[in-house]
Amino acid sequence: MIIGNGLIAKSLQNIDSDEVLFFASGVSNSLETKDSEFQREFSLLQNALASYPHSRFFYFSTLSILDQSKKESRYVLHKKAMEEYIANHSNNYLILRIGNLIGKGGNPNTLFNFFKNKILQNDSFEIHTEARRLILGIEDLSSFISGLQNEKYNKILNFSYPYYYEPKEIVSALEAEIGRESSYKEIGDGDFYTVEFCEEAKEYFKEKEPNDYLKELVKKYV
Repeated sequence: MIIGNGLIAKSLQNIDSDEVLFFASGVSNSLETKDSEFQREFSLLQNALASYPHSRFFYFSTLSILDQSKKESRYVLHKKAMEEYIANHSNNYLILRIGNLIGKGGNPNTLFNFFKNKILQNDSFEIHTEARRLILGIEDLSSFISGLQNEKYNKILNFSYPYYYEPKEIVSALEAEIGRESSYKEIGDGDFYTVEFCEEAKEYFKEKEPNDYLKELVKKYV
């Protein structure tokens, strides 16, 4: 069963199962500040765990929990609270902390969509030269999950392509695919955090080089 109707929920339709509950209906905007949005997800989560106590439970969290510069943000604090609630109220769960998702549609405020739309609209924007980002193609999420049938329960997995992309790398790949140069200003600012990726993630991506993976995603989702 899938709870949600966004980018993640749609990607899971081909692996939907009566024995698994995919909770894919959360706060999508990491800059959200409204209490009502966080409470909506929390209430939905409580009801889901109470209604399906024997189902294997998948929850989609965020790698930004590991980002010390965001440790006080409402979004990160909320995600931490959701993880703790699941750990205390389910004995059959897997929590996937994921990177910046790339797919068709989805939140226009994601890094990939932001850059893509700025280039398509010929708008100027800024690039933080010190920033690094972890990305993940949406189809890889469902494909990875389908291979977790024998994975141990009750744990957190850090899953993304295990390479820290410079924003400029992503912009250059988008420019090449769109066939248009962008107008941006480089700002000597930004940050990044290191992640200890699970062995399953390393194994899943072992045949893909960083530049090839980025080109593949850009060609598929622009």
